[in-house]
Amino acid sequence: MGRFVNPDNSAFQVALNSRIYVDKTGLLKYTNSVLNTMEGYICNSRPRRFGKSYAANMLSAYYSKGAESEQMFAGLEISKDPEFKKHLNKYDVIHIDIQWFLANCEDVNNVVQFISNAVLDELRDIYPSALPHNVSFLSDGLSRIREKTGQKFIIIIDEWDVLIRDEAMNKTIQNEYLNFLHGMFKGTEPTKYIQLAYLTGILPFRKDKSQSAVNNLKHYSMLNAGPLAPYVGFTEDEVKTLCEKYNRYFEEVKRWYDGYVVGRFHVYNPNAVVQLMIDGEFQSFWSGTASYEAIVPLINMNYDGLKSAIIEMLSGNQVKIDVTSFQNDTVHFANRDDVITYLIHLGYLTYNQKEQAAFVPNEEIRQELIRATRRRKWDELIRLQKESEELLDATLNMENEVVASQIEKIHEEYVSSIQYNNENSLSSVLTIAYLSAMQYYFKPVRELPTGRGFADFVFIPKPDYINDYPALIVELKWNQSAKTALQQIKNKKYPASIQNYTGDILLVGINYAKKGKQHQCLIEKYKKE
Repeated sequence: MGRFVNPDNSAFQVALNSRIYVDKTGLLKYTNSVLNTMEGYICNSRPRRFGKSYAANMLSAYYSKGAESEQMFAGLEISKDPEFKKHLNKYDVIHIDIQWFLANCEDVNNVVQFISNAVLDELRDIYPSALPHNVSFLSDGLSRIREKTGQKFIIIIDEWDVLIRDEAMNKTIQNEYLNFLHGMFKGTEPTKYIQLAYLTGILPFRKDKSQSAVNNLKHYSMLNAGPLAPYVGFTEDEVKTLCEKYNRYFEEVKRWYDGYVVGRFHVYNPNAVVQLMIDGEFQSFWSGTASYEAIVPLINMNYDGLKSAIIEMLSGNQVKIDVTSFQNDTVHFANRDDVITYLIHLGYLTYNQKEQAAFVPNEEIRQELIRATRRRKWDELIRLQKESEELLDATLNMENEVVASQIEKIHEEYVSSIQYNNENSLSSVLTIAYLSAMQYYFKPVRELPTGRGFADFVFIPKPDYINDYPALIVELKWNQSAKTALQQIKNKKYPASIQNYTGDILLVGINYAKKGKQHQCLIEKYKKE
């Protein structure tokens, strides 16, 4: 048993001891299935506080010869698998936390050798005859042990990319670290001494020649999580179970923390959900993360279309992007899509693979992005918020002409690139126009299903504002009339579907007339039956 070679299971025991633990041992069934195959070289990137270290500690506790973990895993999902005991504590495991080594190294330029020396020293205690003292490269040491004993290893590296992110401008350490990784994972030789490789980080490997040469690793990320999707964050079913146990209202939890689309799963930030279950307070838990400071300069980069794209996403819209050009590092940003793709990896945005579009996942993250933009004092956003506040006030005061005029003004000033030719175009403008409403309302629900159809937009006030702000049901028409829109709300009884979630309700009908390029609006207060 060592610190880095064949560690015990104490780190994973801490997770099991916690007040809330969600069983993710199904991941072990997958890793068991790919042991000693080319699919067993995994780089699983995900944002901070998404359970990266929990997963690494779980893998170590399950596979390490230095642990006795049968009782620990009893009753968990993996214990029901027929091959549970076949792989339990049967392997030489090397578990490296790059963040820890960086924090405990006096000189960052020596961190790679610090890692190699620490692991090699422990390996010499286990395999003294296989490792001469002149061996200084970890990859060489593993190859020699395999040659002498036939022993293969499971390699777990947590926070693999911390040197890539935190030391981005230090070319010396970058090159040395990349050589270390190449030696560990590049080409044929590593397949002789690695049984399973599992790396965690925020970023996938870079796309240029320096990192793409690590060609054995299969990359899974927030853009494409593949078979690991249910083990990235909490799934919706897991959150529902927690809500039942801790007596939290699931729909409200969903509005605050849902939104990450990973494969076919909607996933939630585990840290945010756990804090909510324990404390019972809806808030953002992201401001304390190191990535928050990283995004402040990013959102003010002067790339064409970046600011308007962020404003659109803050308003609830999706923005089409190309994620293929991003180099997976923190230096080479060529365009707005590179910045947006990086924000997806950081967890501040999410990606709809089907639509090839990015959007703000939930209320928690929307608040964080608003804070970040305020710190940069975006004049465009400040003006838009002011005009949006005037629009919301006019809506609440049922000032039809003012509302129509204000929507028209915002359309002309901020979204002139959007060409009105249908109700979908009008929808994009509407969400931007009502940006300030997001302070008091949840993200507007589009196409809310009702008993007799779908309401175009529904703004439901947050719990703190239910008594002061009415819900808004908005129906849009193109080249018809605001009266027709309002009548549709009534005829199809849209308000009935939200009466349990709010107090007063305003009905808002909006029409855009193509011929005169004018907006029309009619607002009525709903009389509850």
